[in-house]
Amino acid sequence: MSDQHLLDSKGPGQFVHTDPWRVLRIQSEFVEGFGALADLGPAVSVFGSARTKPGSPYYEMGVEVGRKLAAAGVAVITGGGPGSMEAANRGTVEGNGVSVGLGIELPFEQGLNQWVDLGINFRYFFARKTMFVKYAQGFIVLPGGLGTLDELFEAMVLVQTRKVTSFPIVLLGISFWGPMIEWIRGTLVAEGMVSEKDLDLIQLVDDPAEAVDLVLHATVRAPSTNGEQRPE
Repeated sequence: MSDQHLLDSKGPGQFVHTDPWRVLRIQSEFVEGFGALADLGPAVSVFGSARTKPGSPYYEMGVEVGRKLAAAGVAVITGGGPGSMEAANRGTVEGNGVSVGLGIELPFEQGLNQWVDLGINFRYFFARKTMFVKYAQGFIVLPGGLGTLDELFEAMVLVQTRKVTSFPIVLLGISFWGPMIEWIRGTLVAEGMVSEKDLDLIQLVDDPAEAVDLVLHATVRAPSTNGEQRPE
């Protein structure tokens, strides 16, 4: 895969022979993404597991999130894969909204799901992840695994470091995400690794309608330079 070839080092001559061409390929991915999404309008990125089964409670949550965002006139951006991503894209299409899928080259996935209206396939994770943030006004995060956690924590870091501002992050599924929040509070906060106020960067709910309302209307508090927080 492209990411693997980029990150593997084969020797001191590798850059001379291959890496400059990869720079051009990476540039082309950014150009393609910017061009395809420039006129998208208001959008929310929805994350969640590719392993979520159709008909399961988490899948139905995703469908409902997509429908409600579509009803609000907001496009939905997902990773374009199966599971919760498919659910959110499906709900968006059923609600007559704009359904976007940002796919990624992986050895164990089968391409974009059938509910994607506007799809882009990426070779590089970092180019794809830029699009999730650049063209969305917030994140709704359904239960998921390592990929979902990666996207969630990167979003939190971007807000905490003020690389992005006024960017709500809503976790959907209290029973799933609650233990992680308690671990952050009981271990990371207790050990002084993060501030208690960093937990204000995320909101935890069970109702898809509440998640949509929060991501569209919440006022996010970003850390100030002196360690306190102030509204953006």
